[in-house]
Amino acid sequence: MHRRPAACLAVLVSSLFASASSAVDPTDGRAAASQPARASVLVDRGIAYLAGVQDEDGAFSRGAGPAVTALVATAMLENGRTTSDPVVARALKFVEAHVRPDGGVYAEGSKYRNYETCLAIRCFTAANKEGKYNDLIRRAEAYVKEAQWDEGEGYDKSSEYYGGAGYGSHNRPDLSNTSFLADALQAVGEGPDDPAVRRMLVFVSRCQNLESEHNQSKFPALNPDGGFYYTIAAGGSSQAGTTANGGLRSYGSMTYAGLKSMIFAGVDKDDPRVKAAVDWARQHYTLEENPGIGDAGLYYYFHTFAKALDAIGESRVTDGEGVEHDWRQELVDALAARQQEDGSWVNANPRWLEGDPSLVTGYALLALSYCHE
Repeated sequence: MHRRPAACLAVLVSSLFASASSAVDPTDGRAAASQPARASVLVDRGIAYLAGVQDEDGAFSRGAGPAVTALVATAMLENGRTTSDPVVARALKFVEAHVRPDGGVYAEGSKYRNYETCLAIRCFTAANKEGKYNDLIRRAEAYVKEAQWDEGEGYDKSSEYYGGAGYGSHNRPDLSNTSFLADALQAVGEGPDDPAVRRMLVFVSRCQNLESEHNQSKFPALNPDGGFYYTIAAGGSSQAGTTANGGLRSYGSMTYAGLKSMIFAGVDKDDPRVKAAVDWARQHYTLEENPGIGDAGLYYYFHTFAKALDAIGESRVTDGEGVEHDWRQELVDALAARQQEDGSWVNANPRWLEGDPSLVTGYALLALSYCHE
């Protein structure tokens, strides 16, 4: 159900994550055999919950405009539901009602237009089996490309804003919004030769704690761990805070967001940026928290974790202590342990709207959609 990046990236060689030391017996097929079935049970319960809380007009979390509704519909479609499913059909109708004359898909007066439109692109692309949404997708793609920071706003490649995307039209860019842009461009089939993808890669590379020809800012030298932080723009910031010497701390959700965005942009597995990000992920492997910021944004982390590891084509991760993990099985276990009795998921830490069970259940279902293989 998921479209892989170029073959040379999807078959990332085992040297990136594998080691001779293994805590998992690869000949033991019991966990692998039960994993898809367990994931399906979790998905069915999650979708049943969502069906019960959907508004009559198809909305989920109406206060978020079309964003949560688009994310939930995508999660259902990526888990095998179709556009004929009544819950999906109503959700699509609600999101489509937010299409604007400029091609964007957002609520009236919204300050989160890039975020909403990128989620809508991914949603309608997943639903576009017969070309029904071709024109809508084309215009929405043009909208998010226009909102990207580039020469059109008088910012060339020397600017720390260049290539990034912010919440609204030309708000300060950040890696999270730029990651949603990367997802949208990948969903519509744009590859490394697309100018917007190339610009996006410039910004993403500058949000990594890795000094290279792609990042000459002051921050990598202050915390050269290879992970990613929130934004290089406007003086730089990280949701994980700063190091004692003023460096920007890397954290889990942004590192996986940066990694998968680089892969979607065609960065080769042998590129130092990919190697450094993979090494950070190995050293900080966990499904107990969002590394660097605890339980804040935990389900957003689960989603970026799964999407990035699926994109690089590895089924197992060897952590910094040499222990090998079947990440799909462990992700299913982690989500099974956290699912509520009513089938929903919710974060006890409400930061970044993760106190909203519709949004969080959508994130969980998206993460599970990468656990079927």
